Formats: sequence, structure tokens, C-alpha cells
Amino acid sequence: MNQNLYNRRLWKNRIGIALSMTAMALGLFVLLWILSVLFINGIKAIDWNMFTQSTPAPGSEGGGLANAIVGSLMMVGLATLVSTPVGILAGVYLAEFGDRSRIAEITRFMTDIMLSAPSIVLGLFIYAILVYQVKHFSGWAGSLALSLIAIPVVLRTTENMLRLVPGNLREAAYALGAPQWKVSIMVTLRAAKAGVVTGVLLALARISGETAPLLFTALNNQFFSLDMNKPMSNLPVVIFQFAMSPYDNWVRLAWGGALLITVTVLILNILARVFFREKISH
Repeated sequence: MNQNLYNRRLWKNRIGIALSMTAMALGLFVLLWILSVLFINGIKAIDWNMFTQSTPAPGSEGGGLANAIVGSLMMVGLATLVSTPVGILAGVYLAEFGDRSRIAEITRFMTDIMLSAPSIVLGLFIYAILVYQVKHFSGWAGSLALSLIAIPVVLRTTENMLRLVPGNLREAAYALGAPQWKVSIMVTLRAAKAGVVTGVLLALARISGETAPLLFTALNNQFFSLDMNKPMSNLPVVIFQFAMSPYDNWVRLAWGGALLITVTVLILNILARVFFREKISH
């Protein structure tokens, strides 16, 4: 090989690696900067009152985020209970039964739209078909909006994980006389369970910090409430409102809520990585 050509390629490779490392270092620096500012400001608000007291009234001292934490847990939990079976069953259908059917093509197309659509659009959709019709905001509407965000994530992950299962595993089950539905549920889905759980955790992490859909559906509630048929407090909306307020204790609680959501999402992503690594090792 010509020595000049080799030297040019070598320098291009070095420049490419240097630019990649610079971009990575810049990204890590910005990320660590954001996390450090969030941690420094948020850790000041983490105390027992934050988990036991409701959001304070304007101008009052003290208070916490108990009502927002409980409201978020209820709505996110219900959305997960709805989206998990729907997304998994739809993913099983697309991967195992309707691979090339017309319904499968339409479902994949709609899934792509829902994955790429801004969350505020889904919130407006639920507002139009539910909130506007019943004339009041509610936790049910908030959970439904979050479900529409989570379902396509679970569906797409489930379909992709099922397609990674070797075909000879299915053929062995068919050779033993097992029907297709039993092969799909008892063999294929069980083999891909780690990847499916990963999809559920990623969907849960995605909806945990969504603000825009809840502004149009659940809105907010200053008081502690377990009634899903009324406006319900939640962490993302409380953070959005408190962060722009002129009250110092509200801003402090906003930092604490932001840190709480960030840590929760980080834990969920770590769990998803652990499950995915377990799948790869198998």
C-alpha cells in the first residue's frame, strides 16, 4: 500500500476518533453539570415533610409533595396496568400471528405515529374525547393519556424481542403438537420475557416525567385526594407550576420534586439495563 495513502487514512482515523471523544466529553460534561446543579438544589428539599405534607398554599411556609407523589403513583400505576397487557398482547399478535396481514400493517403505522407524536397532542386528544365531554379534569383522564404514551413503547419492544427468539424453538414446540397460541404464550413469550420487562420499564420511565398530557387531563389539586374522578395532583405539573413561582419554598419543592423524578427514572433505566443484559447473557 502506498505510504502516503496509509498516512492520510491514519490521520483521518485519528481526527475522527478525536472528534468523537471530544463530542462524548462535551456531552458528559453538560450532563454532569445538569445533574450536579439538580442534586445540589434538590437535596436541600429532601426531608420528612416533603413526603408527609401536601403542597402549601401561596405565601405559606413549609409544605411538601405528599399529594403530588401519591397522585403520580396512582396515575402512573394505573397507566402501567392498562398499557402492559395491551402492549404485550398487541406485540405478540404482530410478531406471531398477523406478521404480514393488513391489520398488522395498519397497527405498525399507527404505532409509529404514536411513538413520534408529541405527548401534548395525545393530551389534547384525551381532553377532546373525555375531559371536554364530562366537563371536568380527572385522574382517570390523566392515566388514559399516559397509557397512550406507554402502549406503543411496550408494543414495539415486545414485537422486536419476540422476533429475536430463534425459529427452531418454535419449530420444536410445533413438533410436539403444541397449538400456535400456546407456543406464542408459553414458549416464545417466556423466552423473551427479559426483553419484554425491559420494554415495560422503559415505558414506565417515559411516562413518569410527562407534564404536557397531564395539564390537559388531570390538571392539579392542592389538596390530598384519592378520588380519581376529580382533578389530581401530580409531580410533573407541580414542578412546572412551582418552578415559575415567586415563593422560595415553592421553588425549593420544585427542585426536590425534579430530583425525585430524576432518581426514579434513573433507577428504572438501570433496572431495564440489568434485564436486557440478562437477556443477552442467555
